[in-house]
Amino acid sequence: MSDAIHWTLSDFAILLPALLAGLLVTVTHVPLGQRVLARGIIFLDLAIAQVAGLGIIIAHSFHWQPGGWQTQLIAMGAAIAGVLLLNFSERHWPQIQEALIGSMFVLASSVGILLLASNPHGGDQLKDLLVGQILWVSYQQLVLVAVLYAAVLGLWFKFRQQQSSLLFYLLFAVSITASVQLVGIYLVFASLILPALAIRRLTAYALPLGYLLSVLAYALGLYLSALADLPAGAVIVVCLSGLSLLAALLLPSLLSGLQKQHR
Repeated sequence: MSDAIHWTLSDFAILLPALLAGLLVTVTHVPLGQRVLARGIIFLDLAIAQVAGLGIIIAHSFHWQPGGWQTQLIAMGAAIAGVLLLNFSERHWPQIQEALIGSMFVLASSVGILLLASNPHGGDQLKDLLVGQILWVSYQQLVLVAVLYAAVLGLWFKFRQQQSSLLFYLLFAVSITASVQLVGIYLVFASLILPALAIRRLTAYALPLGYLLSVLAYALGLYLSALADLPAGAVIVVCLSGLSLLAALLLPSLLSGLQKQHR
């Protein structure tokens, strides 16, 4: 048996929770990313992810347990407050919405850095928040997030035709809060925007192909990160970028050719 096969069999159990986390993030983020792209509020996810991250930093400053109910409450409350504020600004000042989203991101980032400035482990906490610790997720976390995402998806597909900005923002806040704690801010942004960019010109099979693209990127990124001993989150972002670029270049013409053959 070759070393590659031996590695795959022996380490699959270690990578499985991380892969399942990627699958859960994919299920919610691809359709939400399509809506973000359609609404032209590209940096919404970064801003709300950073606000949720600020809530996590605040919880840590009180020495509350990571993943505990107090941390979840603070992070969720911060994200919901952020989206309610942006929903208000969208209704009253839509022409400067993107600028306000960017301002929220910068403000939340700066406040987070200030809160971590006196913490001797602040640098590590900030890195974990940005790049994530996907290799350290537990099955208990995944079960709770799966239940939450199931509720989000159920509401999303049931009411998405109503075009409710408030519902979109609230479901977005709930999803982002959970995702940031699973995979980090960078992967949250990449999972939302990159597949959506890759499938934006497709008229058929867009959502299934977006799902497939994201799943392949997570699987490949986890494999390469373990093989080369590199940070998993960063490697997955690079894989998502490369596969999304290839998909954006190749899929439209490929699908068009297949459709012509079946006419």
